[in-house]
Amino acid sequence: MCGRAHGQSSSASPASNEPAVKVAADEATAAFTPKPADVSAVPTKSLLGILRDGGLVMLPLVACSFVMLVFVFERSISLRRGRVIPRPFVKRFLHQLEENQLDREQAVLVCEENGSPIARVFAAAVKKWGRPAVEVEQAIIDTGERVVHELRRYLRVFNGIATVAPMLGLMGTVFGMIRAFGDIATSDAMGRPELLAKGISEALFATAMGLMVAVPAQILYWWFVSVVDRLTVRIDALGQEVVGTISAEAINEAAQAKPTRTRKAAA
Repeated sequence: MCGRAHGQSSSASPASNEPAVKVAADEATAAFTPKPADVSAVPTKSLLGILRDGGLVMLPLVACSFVMLVFVFERSISLRRGRVIPRPFVKRFLHQLEENQLDREQAVLVCEENGSPIARVFAAAVKKWGRPAVEVEQAIIDTGERVVHELRRYLRVFNGIATVAPMLGLMGTVFGMIRAFGDIATSDAMGRPELLAKGISEALFATAMGLMVAVPAQILYWWFVSVVDRLTVRIDALGQEVVGTISAEAINEAAQAKPTRTRKAAA
């Protein structure tokens, strides 16, 4: 019996050591396994915090961005091609002039009722009905210049914002750098570069904000200028069609060609 008990105890000892060996192996593996980075340690800032850290210069930059958005909507509506050059009106008006369905007074009344920029140009040309082509073209040029000036209205706002916003951002950065170095000079920050890095990063918020406002403003300025240029070219081309219909030279040519067509029809 003693031998049997001794055999059982000796055979059971390896099983009892297995958990301890497993725990030791797990601890060794954990010691050599790299720990993941703490995600919560990454610093983050809200938009309000960035505006606050950027200083007082952020206030005019935010105002510039708001003004830019307002005038983007205004110019986008005012410079629509259907508003400046309504196609149905232009097509109907030119057709009626070519078919002699309108006289001078009726044409002026139709243009005044429409009221679009191209209608004002047409009205100025129609008021010179029967005059030499030079006088009709001069009337179109004079009225066209006033119309184009109205189309270019408020475009300088975008150019001004694109010029001023980077300067405001640079000024905010300079003030921020002065404040950051002043805080470091008056505190126990020797040997602590993280304080200097923090102050510089906060100072650069103003420059970043200025560029974020200035770059879209400059792009929008170029875009709206190109839109106005295309509309100007189209208005001039349509004005030349009116000149070729109501000028004295065009009326005389039409009068000379009419008997010829009548004789050919009779023959």
